[in-house]
Amino acid sequence: MKVVLNKREIEVASSVATLEDLMKSESLTGHRMAVAVNNRVVPKNLYSETPLEDGMKITVIKAVCGG
Repeated sequence: MKVVLNKREIEVASSVATLEDLMKSESLTGHRMAVAVNNRVVPKNLYSETPLEDGMKITVIKAVCGG
């Protein structure tokens, strides 16, 4: 299956079934992140319940400090 992660198409292993699995496999863990799937924000508590689908568009935004 292929998904688009931050405007980059990636091949997803068959063991990666949920948004949470994808986040872990791509080392996108930690705090201060927002995730949208097909332009809809997904709350962190729903990552494990959000199944991946072929062609899904996922945007991950990390908050950074700075001035």
